[in-house]
Amino acid sequence: MRRRIHSQAPRVTTKSTTSLPIDPLLTLGLCPSGPCPVAVMPKNTKVTQKEHSNEPVTESVADLLSLEHPMGFKSSQMSMGLSPGSTAPVRALLPSPDPDIEDGRPAWNNKLEYILAQVGFSVGLGNVWRFPYLCQKNGGGAYLVPYFILLLLIGIPLFFLELAVGQRIRRGSIGVWNYMYPQLGGIGVSSLMVCGFVGLYYNVIIGWSIFYFFQSFQYPLPWAECPLQRNGSQAIVVPECEKSSATTYFWYRQALNTTSTIDDTGGLNWKMVLSLLVAWIMVCLAVIKGIQSSGKVMYFSSLFPYVVLFCFLVRGLMLKGAVDGIAHMFTPKLEKMLEPQVWREAATQVFFALGLGFGGVIAFSSYNKRDNNCHFDAALVSVINFVTSILATLVVFAVLGFKANVMNEKCVVENAEKILGYLNTGVLSNELIPPHINFSHLSTQDYAEMYNVIKTVKEDSFAQLGLDSCLLEDELNKAVQGTGLAFIAFTEAMTHFPASPFWSVMFFFMLINLGLGSMIGTMTGITTPILDAFKIRKEILCVVCCIIAFLLGLLFVQRSGNYFVTMFDDYSAGLPLTVVVILENISVAWIYGTKRFMQDLEDMLGFRPYSFYFYMWTYVSPAILVVLIIATVIEMAVSPAGYNAWSQSEGIEHFQSYPPWAMGMAYALIVVAMLPLPLVYIARHFNLLPDGSNKLSVSYRKGMMKDISNLEEQDEQRFILGKNPIEAPSPMPPRAYLGPGGTQEMTNTNYGTSTKTGYQNIGSPESEL
Repeated sequence: MRRRIHSQAPRVTTKSTTSLPIDPLLTLGLCPSGPCPVAVMPKNTKVTQKEHSNEPVTESVADLLSLEHPMGFKSSQMSMGLSPGSTAPVRALLPSPDPDIEDGRPAWNNKLEYILAQVGFSVGLGNVWRFPYLCQKNGGGAYLVPYFILLLLIGIPLFFLELAVGQRIRRGSIGVWNYMYPQLGGIGVSSLMVCGFVGLYYNVIIGWSIFYFFQSFQYPLPWAECPLQRNGSQAIVVPECEKSSATTYFWYRQALNTTSTIDDTGGLNWKMVLSLLVAWIMVCLAVIKGIQSSGKVMYFSSLFPYVVLFCFLVRGLMLKGAVDGIAHMFTPKLEKMLEPQVWREAATQVFFALGLGFGGVIAFSSYNKRDNNCHFDAALVSVINFVTSILATLVVFAVLGFKANVMNEKCVVENAEKILGYLNTGVLSNELIPPHINFSHLSTQDYAEMYNVIKTVKEDSFAQLGLDSCLLEDELNKAVQGTGLAFIAFTEAMTHFPASPFWSVMFFFMLINLGLGSMIGTMTGITTPILDAFKIRKEILCVVCCIIAFLLGLLFVQRSGNYFVTMFDDYSAGLPLTVVVILENISVAWIYGTKRFMQDLEDMLGFRPYSFYFYMWTYVSPAILVVLIIATVIEMAVSPAGYNAWSQSEGIEHFQSYPPWAMGMAYALIVVAMLPLPLVYIARHFNLLPDGSNKLSVSYRKGMMKDISNLEEQDEQRFILGKNPIEAPSPMPPRAYLGPGGTQEMTNTNYGTSTKTGYQNIGSPESEL
């Protein structure tokens, strides 16, 4: 039985809390163009069955719309007097405000600030002192091949993944992974823990650079020559310095004043305490206003290192021996590419060079608009990072090539003096010296010829002569990395530069800026998840975090602090971060679903990413990360756990194993960093911990609920006007989940019926990622 709905019709009580948007003219039976159209109640509804009953009918709009025989308004000829086939205009809902504005989240002032922030975070000290060392160690130019391949297979895809989830969900690391899969919410907590550990010792390195920066404002540089000490009436060179070198002595004795073992703390080194305080003040001022302050700092801290690197490259190429160093670096040793160790170290370097898993990438990306082209950002930042590593390697080997030539000439002079002494004492015959050799102007080639003659004739007693071969190749093969490169090898090379204080100031100022850019990203990875979860003023949170970090960082500015820096660098980040990133990959690709994620990216970016990413995220990247985890565990089990201790009496470094308490501390760093992963999983599996939905900001939840309200109002309006919901324009984009090629549809229209917990059940566009 069909009835018209007038004001006298039986009252329908619905579950919806939203009022029906009925035009008052329709209520009075009046329409602008004549008699009002009628909306016919579908058959077999609770309304028609109980219209004569006194019981109230409780039926939701969704129930009404789900019936199988709704009236097709488009096919009706009673369309407000319109001609057949035309569509009646439906009153448009008010346009919803921009969700990025409604969310109330801070945003970058412009795209350049954001790109510089990502570049500043990813390009750090490792590009200057780790990548060149790996090139030298693993086959020179041949190392670039596995590095570039792994950059394509795991670097860019995983970097793109972190950018995308941060930009779409607009939360820090904890909020993002609570959203994706609450049981794996510990990913964000572990990421925050690793950021904390790394930030503690990373800022100590900036403190060291600050100390050297201020020491560079004097001529000659304080590490240019060994100091003298009084021995009665004579001034002699300090024995410790004489046994090592001036730069090595200054680093271990004047700067760190290091002890001989990790067991001997030696008390605080007050020069480094002050430097560390200055470093934390700089970081605090840079991030105290969030991205509004750090974005401005990035203009300088991200761009200035490139100015310095180009200056060093131009100056270095003008030095004698620079070409030898660069040629040595790029000469490929192709046999190295067959060694698994080379590929493992290349994968590790790709992994850490882009800052994956730290949370800084996600935090920076969360301040973007949802339609930002994060695919382009991922490719751009990755390429800039790779080019920067190449540029830094050219600079390092140009300078080290110059240093190798200087040291080689010094070796020739010292050994030539030995030979002259042997000639004067009759140990060697003058006939052994080729006639064209002039000791006043002895070249390396002349010395090599003389050396080979003496070695051939005096084969039996040659070892007692104590002569060195003084080969340039031997100097170039002396691999240095980390602090040994920055604070010993490079500083020694700069002492031979004209105007050496200027270059020293520029170099250490560059290191400060490189470190500051990475520290801003690290601190953002810590503060952003906390600010998302709790209502705290960012200024107060920033100051409190920096004060606590400075106090904890006093561990690293003891006289034995250098050994703790090595421990944290080896154990606090490597394995935990690799586990974090593989769980990120699994959470998106295998739990949320790569096909759904690809569709979400298409909705967000306006184009569908390449199928390449589908296969990388689903199969290749997880497999490579699993192999990397296994290789890391094997490396930790096989390699002895220890550190290079400084021997004051011998003036050299020697390897020492960690004592039991230090070994326990090292493994505790791994356990503490990874502990949130199982704890959060167990707690949420047994409903002992909320799923994190209550940690969403009020404006964020308000925006999500506003979408639901709009959907219900549109559904009710369609029913009153007799509109077929199938033919009505949807306020949501079509959710056809396509495979990698975009040809096979996997429809999923059961919004609101998911078994996920918390706000993942909300049937809104926001809940689809």
